[in-house]
Amino acid sequence: MAEQQPHPGLRRSVPGRPGLPGALLQRGSPESKELHKAGPESDRDQRVGEHAREDSPLWAGTRDRRQNLYSRSLGVVMALLFVLSWLAQSISGAAACNAEQLRDLSEPVSWAAYPASADFWSRTLQNWQSELLAVASMAVLSVHLRQRGSPESKPVGAPHSATGVEG
Repeated sequence: MAEQQPHPGLRRSVPGRPGLPGALLQRGSPESKELHKAGPESDRDQRVGEHAREDSPLWAGTRDRRQNLYSRSLGVVMALLFVLSWLAQSISGAAACNAEQLRDLSEPVSWAAYPASADFWSRTLQNWQSELLAVASMAVLSVHLRQRGSPESKPVGAPHSATGVEG
């Protein structure tokens, strides 16, 4: 039986850069970097350290932990927001679950025990499913469909294979 080939628009790895970052690049997506620019790029391309300009953010021009933190600040903040939203979901979910438990004259669940419950994981996975469906559909559909004037879309006349272009 022949080995199944990946979709030609998906890039499984970048030459010289195996692993997850290469798997996240999609040829034809306006959301992806150009395939030859995969990875963290050079200090010159990123305008950090000695390559920072006068209008660059202050921490981009440093050569210490501040620059290291700032160069990863989006990921750090997004991870923190994820953890905080999950914490908020566990608190509100425990309250809702306990209201149902008390209505059924059952024993309430402690907040510490709630994250191990089926109710918590059911609510969590339903939320993730809807969010991931929305993001994935936008990423996949934006390869072939266009929205004139939208920053998430390629220009209407751009070829499907164009990557990293905005309309």
